[in-house]
Amino acid sequence: MRDVLDELMAWWRAGETVGVGTVVATFRSAPRPPGASMLVGPDGTAVGSVSGGCVEGAVYDLARSVVESGVPVLERYGVSDDDALAVGLTCGGILDVWVERVSRETFPELEDLVADVAAGRPVALATVIEHPDPAWLGRRMVVRPEVVPDEWAGSAGDRVVMSSGTTATGFASPGSVGSLGSPRADAAVHDDALGLLAAGHPATLTYGPDGERRGEGMRVFVWAFAPKPRMLVFGAIDFAAAMARVGSFLGYHVTVCDARPVFATTTRFPEADEVVVDWPHRYLAAERDAGRIDQRTVLAVLTHDPKFDVPLLEVALRLPEVAYVGAMGSRRTHDDRAARLKEAGLTDDELARLSSPIGLDLGARTPEETAISIAAEIVASRWGGSGERLAELRGRIHHDPAEAPAPLA
Repeated sequence: MRDVLDELMAWWRAGETVGVGTVVATFRSAPRPPGASMLVGPDGTAVGSVSGGCVEGAVYDLARSVVESGVPVLERYGVSDDDALAVGLTCGGILDVWVERVSRETFPELEDLVADVAAGRPVALATVIEHPDPAWLGRRMVVRPEVVPDEWAGSAGDRVVMSSGTTATGFASPGSVGSLGSPRADAAVHDDALGLLAAGHPATLTYGPDGERRGEGMRVFVWAFAPKPRMLVFGAIDFAAAMARVGSFLGYHVTVCDARPVFATTTRFPEADEVVVDWPHRYLAAERDAGRIDQRTVLAVLTHDPKFDVPLLEVALRLPEVAYVGAMGSRRTHDDRAARLKEAGLTDDELARLSSPIGLDLGARTPEETAISIAAEIVASRWGGSGERLAELRGRIHHDPAEAPAPLA
């Protein structure tokens, strides 16, 4: 949905009505994840994709029909063993697609929601997509945290931050807007939507018809528009510049940190969202204490200098929640670093969280190739991928998210 918001808002502000199809659930090897959306504009223009081309035509026709009737539809597209090509989803997956009509009249809260997303403020949108009472279908609730965590502060753009200083943007009024149909349902979905915001991903949730925790009959799709996850790159070197480019491309809010002000400049790292001049371990400890490190954060330690990376990794490997910690260096450097970290008191379990030497075996040599290698390992760790060639594997191509790292005791 995030990818088509600009086009949707342009039509919305012009007073037009748009057909919107959104993937709300996937099964087996579906090509697009939940949240992927396609618009059908008033002039028949199609924007976005729900399946990478497999069922776009069917969703396009359904969206135009929904615009005419005003009745939202939840449709399943998939492949059966008897008729693998009938629907067109030749990849073998199954998609549930929610198709609805969006205009100023049907969705008056859209402008405020899009403003939150554009400013990097956390906001969730819950929509009833299945219910035994048709009057509930399409009802929406916008959910905002009542207290905004420090780590969800909006980006201030490219800047140099001296000695761990930070800036933040203002936030819209917190709380929920709209109702799904009953106070009980609103309360249950509100709490779950806040949890999805913390995790940073959308989901379809199942409840009883009145929001009962145990039961079924009502399905609610929750878009969780969380701020970008963070990528912290330590070491102001050419590899860090390439890493900032790749990290930005992957959708991370990228910070480059180095203690040397002559190297840590926005001129050298134009792709980074922020460049911090500070000792890496001190900066990371300050971010931890401020609550700006979460389970989506990834850390790439590219200093490969003991006076920088050993104190830094002492902090990094003891973080209670973090998605990935990788450190650059040769195998000899890794062995020396591991020995120093053991001397500093790190346990074997803590050391096991470190990916070192950093990256996957791609044969990378240039900074850009190395950045791809590191990014590939980050993606693999997120989704539980093996890093092997797909041509040599069997089974599903697309993975479910890997289990989040357990907090340290």
